[in-house]
Formats: sequence, C-alpha cells, structure tokens
Amino acid sequence: MAVIETAERLLPPGLRSRLAPLTRRLERLISDESEDNRAKRRAVTAFLIRVLSAAIAFVSQIVLARIMGEFEYGIFAFVWVVVVLAGNLSCLGFHTSIIRFLHQHRVDGDVASVRGLTLAARLIALASSTTIGGLGLLFLHFYGDRIGVYYLVPVTLAFFTMPMIALGDVLDGTARSNGWTAMALSPTYLLRPALILLFMLAAVSMGAAQTAVTAMEAALAATYVATLSQLLRVSLRLHGLHGRGPHQFAMAAWFRYSLPLFLVDGIGFLLTNADVVVVGLYLPPDQVGIYYAAAKTIVLVQFVYFSIKAAAGPRFSALLAEGDTQTLKSFAGQTVRWTFWPSLVIGLLALASGHLLLSLFGPAFTAGYSLMAILFCGILAKAMVGPGEVLLSMAGRQNLCVGLYAVTLAAGILFYVLLIPRFGLTGAATATALAMMVEAILLHITVRRTLGIVLFAFANPAPTPPSEAS
Repeated sequence: MAVIETAERLLPPGLRSRLAPLTRRLERLISDESEDNRAKRRAVTAFLIRVLSAAIAFVSQIVLARIMGEFEYGIFAFVWVVVVLAGNLSCLGFHTSIIRFLHQHRVDGDVASVRGLTLAARLIALASSTTIGGLGLLFLHFYGDRIGVYYLVPVTLAFFTMPMIALGDVLDGTARSNGWTAMALSPTYLLRPALILLFMLAAVSMGAAQTAVTAMEAALAATYVATLSQLLRVSLRLHGLHGRGPHQFAMAAWFRYSLPLFLVDGIGFLLTNADVVVVGLYLPPDQVGIYYAAAKTIVLVQFVYFSIKAAAGPRFSALLAEGDTQTLKSFAGQTVRWTFWPSLVIGLLALASGHLLLSLFGPAFTAGYSLMAILFCGILAKAMVGPGEVLLSMAGRQNLCVGLYAVTLAAGILFYVLLIPRFGLTGAATATALAMMVEAILLHITVRRTLGIVLFAFANPAPTPPSEAS
C-alpha cells in the first residue's frame, strides 16, 4: 500500500487522476481479504510465475537446441515429455484430489485426516512411480533392441527421474490446497528448468558430449534438487500449521475419488502432450525437434490458462463446500474471462513475432511457423471455456470428466492416425487443434447441463452477489 501511495504522489496530477480507478482497484486487490480477492491474488501470483517460467523455459529450450542441434534436441524433447507424462500419471490422481479433501477435512476440523492424506499421497506417488520405472527398466532389458539405439540411455535416465516428478506433482497440489501458490509452482516451473539449463551448460563446459544423454543427466539432477527442496519447505510449513499428532487414513474414500481423477488428469495430460509423443513415434527426431520448438513457442499462450487453473481449484472447492451457488457461478464466469482475453492478446503477439522466435532455435526451426498458427486456434478454443474440467472435478463430477476426456482422446487419436501419415507435422498440429476444439465443446455442454453454469468467453456475466457489490 505504501508503495502505491508513494508512486501516486510522484505522478503528475493529470496522469494521477486518470490512473485513480486502476490504483483503487489495485489497492482493493492487495488489501481486501475476501475470498474472491485472495483467489485473484493467487491467480496473479500464478500468472507471474508462469510468465517468468515461460521466459526461463523458452530461453532454456533455445540454448539446448543450439547446443545439441535438431536431432539430439528432438530426442531429448520426446523423452522429457514422456517422463513428465508418466510421472504425472504415477500420482494416481492424488495430486488433484488432495486439493478437495484437504479443504473438506479442514472444514470438518479433522486434522488427523489432513496429516494422513498428505503422507499417503506422497507414499502412493513414490511407490507407483518407482514400480512403473522398474517395469520400464525390465522392458528395456528384454526388448530394448526394438527401439532406436539413440533412445536407450535417455529413456533409462528418464525412469530414474520419474519418482521425483510424481512427488513434485503431489507437493504442488498440497501447497496449492493451502493457498501457497509460489511454493506450489516455483520448484517445477522456475527452479527445475533453470537448473536443467545451468547443469547442462556446466556439463558441456567441462567437456561432456553435446547430446540428449547429457541433457537428460542434467534434467535428472535438476529434478531431484527441485523436488527435494520443495519437500523440505512444504513439510516444515505443514508442521508449523498442524503440528505433530495422530494420522487418520480414509484410503477407500480417497481412492474412490482419486482414481477417476487419475483418468481425467491422465487423459487431459495425454491430450496436452500426445502430439509430441505421437510425432516421436511416427517421425524422426529432427522433425520432433521442429514440432516441439513450435509447440513450446505458442504454448506461451497457455500459461494464462494454467495460472487461472492453479488459482481457481481451491476457490471452486471452497465455494462448493459452502454451497454458495450464486457466487460460484459469478466466479466461474470470471475465470473464463481471465483466461480468454489475455490468451488472445498474447497469442497474437506470439504469432506476430513467430518467425523471429523460431529462428532463435536455429535456421531449420522456422519451418514450424505454420504449426504455431494452427495450434493457436486450438488453444484459443480451449481458452473460451476456461478451467471447466477443474470445476467439474471439484464438484464431484469426475466420472463425467472421464467420459468427456475419453471421447476427446479417442477423437484426438483418430485425428493423429488419419492426418500425421498423410500431412506430417501439419497433420500433427491440425489433429491437436481439432482435439482441443472437441474438448472445449464437450466441456461447455457438460458444465451447462450438469451445473447450470455457462462457461463461454462471450456469455453475459453472472450477476454479482450483493455481498461482493458492497
């Protein structure tokens, strides 16, 4: 507040009067402790982290592509996407369900169940991811000769990275459920990509080969450092909040809710990353590298969606627990507008500078410019309905989400199979965009019919409840 007041005094009177409405809104956002403003602050925090994350990731990918070239970069991109996808799935849905159950247990005053849930989610993620990694290593031992030799060592390193990916996702959900947005997102989106780049540069400077193997070694080390530091910070803060005491475990209830979410999030994550995976299965690594560079460039738009999604989940959960239907409708409409308009502006700016941005990866990567435009159409379609899947999941309609995403994934696979062999990279981008459009349409229809809430960027805003208007 003091900073805002000081800045106002330094402004010329005319400019100060023009900016007065904006500064008043900023003051309310900072000082008002209403739940909506807390959610807005979390959204702003998440947005700023994702902006910085996008910058770090973008610079990191450019440097890695320059160091390795499109072939080795394509190998690393494919393997890294697969390991992040597998690590996320290894959480078995607990990285999302923990948000709902921690709120519920706190409302019930059941601190023992809060302790039990935070412990169980971590152990389940570690056990599941370690099991999957072990099975993967066995597969490589017996059938490794059936895949490209250049993938063997990077994939082996990926299996050892998986447990920390899974644990980090659970810690993310734990921190977000407590409103600790910076603690939730910083390790994964700021610290890890920065460390991957630093470790890679350090390894190359000491004479390591400029290959995907070195990049995966850097990624493994960075993931362990980022996740273990987050584990320490979250554990200490939870201990300060809840102290020591008994642990209560409601495993049956937690699993009944988490496993459908495992399917929802898993299918959703597959939809987000399947394009790179399928391109890697159909096309050589250099083509994967070009596609990944284009997708990474236009995905700068999606950090808006992910920021709103990160902030909206806890607020949706709280409003549903309170039974405040009118405020829920109003807040849901706000999340759509918060998602769509910034996404539109950022996307247009990204396309306007697309050739320049892709050329930073290397001359060969400019071939991906048309892919950016195609992918943006799909991203914008999804932004038009905002974080609808989060609302459905928090409302206990996760089984509907499973069906919705199963249909979307089936449509996406059909698009990939039909379009990639015939049109190559253009077919992959078109298939991804079409799958996003199918997802957006199904989400809009499902939320409207089940919850009576219209999620659409151009819908009339829901009336603001009297308590908020005052």
